[in-house]
Amino acid sequence: MSSFARWLILALALAGAAAGMAAGRPTPADDTPLPVEPLQPSLAGATGWLNGQPLTLEQLRGKVVLVDFWTYSCINCLRTLPAVRAWARTYASQGLVVVGVHAPEFEFEHDPQRVRQALADQHVDWPVAIDDDFRIWRAFRNEAWPALYFIDAQGRVRHHVLGEGRYDESERVIRRLLAEAHGDAAPLPAMAAVDATGIGAAPDLAHVRSGETYLGYAHADAATPPDVLPERAQQHVPRAPRLNAWTLGGGWLQRGEFVESTAPDGSIALRFHARDLHVVLGPGPDGKPVSFRIAIDGHAPGADHGVDADEQGRGTITHERLYQLVRQHGDVGDHTFEIHLDSAGARAWVFTFG
Repeated sequence: MSSFARWLILALALAGAAAGMAAGRPTPADDTPLPVEPLQPSLAGATGWLNGQPLTLEQLRGKVVLVDFWTYSCINCLRTLPAVRAWARTYASQGLVVVGVHAPEFEFEHDPQRVRQALADQHVDWPVAIDDDFRIWRAFRNEAWPALYFIDAQGRVRHHVLGEGRYDESERVIRRLLAEAHGDAAPLPAMAAVDATGIGAAPDLAHVRSGETYLGYAHADAATPPDVLPERAQQHVPRAPRLNAWTLGGGWLQRGEFVESTAPDGSIALRFHARDLHVVLGPGPDGKPVSFRIAIDGHAPGADHGVDADEQGRGTITHERLYQLVRQHGDVGDHTFEIHLDSAGARAWVFTFG
């Protein structure tokens, strides 16, 4: 699936929240029967399991199952986790089982050690299937990250949501399926309290005018500078980018998934319009941490820094993951973001916004 297609699905899901639609699907009213979706779901084909032993949906009959498709560097997935975490905590004693399916977008996300570290960092304690070959993804006919599938006690998919948002409606589906499974024998607790802060906070959709921006040539589009040539080490003169485009400064090499700095003080500039700015970053092949500094319109970010930079714009790339570098607190407008890498070897995959 292309980045534009995934962005479009997410936009439809989020923008449709107030209108009662999610990725083209109506929100089920509390008094409307939930249909049985024409899927034959399966958890077979995982290349590994974390946080527990392998599971099958047959083993889970009698339970209500929430299957969450995600990948650990995806900002939309990270913003869904607080709700999933709250539901897992609130409804486990009522018979809800949450199963994560980690389907990697980037090559580095195939490393089980990196995924295991992400589970610890993101406080994911439910079983997670490693779907490196996308066999579970295909069994569910899935189309996006994140995606939630709601399975009843008989093993049937009764509802699904593509993209983030719509958490109250999703929780009501969980409650309805639990009520179907157990009737009045197990009174349900109050609705879950969702603690969505930091990276997990909801996006400011009213002010997002920038979409996912990939830096590798496998996803090259109109945002890619014409002077960036695939698989060729080049020196670039820093220059101001146009809105929703990026430029390079210093020594860089463009690969299929990422750009890699080849000399100290390489820089990336991007002009964007959003409250939040994130970048998927990683150190070089040697794994040594890389220090960086960021600027907004040529100045240190001050109070507008994200959780992975300080007020002076300083931070450190320690391992491959998503870094939140900007969270603005004032009026949102067009701004130029810059990141300067103190040493060679750093890699950057994609910009995302919120």
